[in-house]
Amino acid sequence: MRETIPWTKAACHCGAVRFEVRLADGLNTARRCTCSLCRMRGAVAVSAKREDLRILCGEDRLSLYRFNTGTAKHWFCSVCGIYTHHQRRSDPRQFGINAACLEGVSPFDFREVVVNDGVNHPSDGARGSGIAGTLRFIPAEDGGQPG
Repeated sequence: MRETIPWTKAACHCGAVRFEVRLADGLNTARRCTCSLCRMRGAVAVSAKREDLRILCGEDRLSLYRFNTGTAKHWFCSVCGIYTHHQRRSDPRQFGINAACLEGVSPFDFREVVVNDGVNHPSDGARGSGIAGTLRFIPAEDGGQPG
């Protein structure tokens, strides 16, 4: 897996939304979250500064979803439904980018992904490490291929 990615192309599943992004620390920021939306969405997100995301086409196809405090903004393709990115509640100067949208990257490339405690959010006065655990992907010995 590549450790750093200067600028990379990205897209939703159907290709209606295409963008490029420069990640804050390559793939080293990979995270999942336990908040109600992320729990259902199941994506691995990596970090980028707001100014380091450029929508190349399909901005009119992006739909915005907000919930709870309405601070975080979650965008997804209105055609295929894939979550592309979100503006973080914890730091609105950052975007979380769906790693699976990045060209050449799969969420299964990450052997371990830190899981943030999004249920007990620091903006709500929660204390502690902010980490709920670690998600591990262990590939099948046979590569997952049927017998």
